[in-house]
Amino acid sequence: MGKREIARLLKVSRQSVRQVLRANSSAVPKIERAEKATPFRQQILELLPRCKGNLVRVHEELLSAGAVFSYQALTAFCRREGIGQTPVVPAGRYEFAPGEETQHDTSPHEVIVGARKFKAQTASATLCYSRILFFQLLPTFQRFDCKVFLTDAVRYMNGTTARVMIDNTHVVVLRGSGRTMEPVPEMAAFAERLGFRFVAHEIGDANRSARVERPFHFIENNFLAGRTFADWQDLNNQARQWCDRVNATYKKHIRAVPRELYAVEHPLLKPLPAWLLEVYRLHLRIVDVEGYVSLHTNRYSVPPSFIGRQVEVRETRDHVEIELDARHIVRHRRIATPDQVRVTLPEHRPPRGQGPCQRDRHPEETTLLAAAPELASYVETLKRRGRKAITLLLRQLLRMLRDYPREAFLGAIEEAGRYGLYDLDRVERMILRRVTREYFRLEDPDD
Repeated sequence: MGKREIARLLKVSRQSVRQVLRANSSAVPKIERAEKATPFRQQILELLPRCKGNLVRVHEELLSAGAVFSYQALTAFCRREGIGQTPVVPAGRYEFAPGEETQHDTSPHEVIVGARKFKAQTASATLCYSRILFFQLLPTFQRFDCKVFLTDAVRYMNGTTARVMIDNTHVVVLRGSGRTMEPVPEMAAFAERLGFRFVAHEIGDANRSARVERPFHFIENNFLAGRTFADWQDLNNQARQWCDRVNATYKKHIRAVPRELYAVEHPLLKPLPAWLLEVYRLHLRIVDVEGYVSLHTNRYSVPPSFIGRQVEVRETRDHVEIELDARHIVRHRRIATPDQVRVTLPEHRPPRGQGPCQRDRHPEETTLLAAAPELASYVETLKRRGRKAITLLLRQLLRMLRDYPREAFLGAIEEAGRYGLYDLDRVERMILRRVTREYFRLEDPDD
């Protein structure tokens, strides 16, 4: 073909075609051009540690020493020469057999629960082979919460793998990291009961737990986006339904549906124990004088007979059980957040005046009512409306009962109660008038 036709077919200039034909070679010619920063290579190597790796400062020092080239020329030279550059290491790939590993991790997220914003912890677990995902959002994440979550996770997956990979979290780790990690005895015993063991990846090796790290972005930008929740139970119920839907959806990065891969993995999972113990946290408390037990700033009511006694408080995921002995156990619904609220059962607070914790009567009141039971209603009202101390009022009333005739005393009290009169000085004058009238009525007019 002619040069014009070659240029038209390859969509290049005719000058380029001429240059290639003159070279008479298919090899790309090397660019032979001296770089402006090459004479300053040794100075660059000396300045770089002194300037703490900052190439902007290196460039300023070179310009002050007489160099004439741009900052971009310096950075390009350093990249080509490998100066101050970390060698690029290709990422590896982890392959997992069915039933080999589960990865578990947590991540903080903001959620709206009950019209309040919380910074919650998203706890997630993923089967590494089938990519089955399960997660919950919890207001706190301590060992108790970790055990509750993992128990729910193995129930959801209906089995356990040989190991559970974690990221050196203090919730599980007692000492060491990576291969030398030793779990807390409490968590090691929990794992042994479910049939797996905890292992940790090396610090900084986030790719080792990529199976569980990757879904956090998906959870934040899909599940949590635009959702509000009535309470924590509603939140985790919706999270479970979302997991069911996501696990039944085709994933293009694995070219499969997790539920279909799970059908292959499930027979190789370790079966769960015949009986899964409910996770609980045990506390010892003294019942306060108001008949409440305090737990995480919240207060739970107990019967009045518990007041002043030591009780065992068993905190589970959904309930708080307060046990005095085997025959006396109180059960409350657990408040997940420390909101300083009181939880009171109706049977623990009888109607006012009918409870067993009534105040003892004054000795004067007991004597007064024993001598004149018909004074009971007047005495009760007098204690509420009297202007003196109750003890003084009762003593004055008892003195009048003893000093004056009974008929005149009771008649004056009845009249005072009818007109709402509780000034005992005036009541005493009423008694004296009755006594005086009775005296003159009984006096013989012929004497």
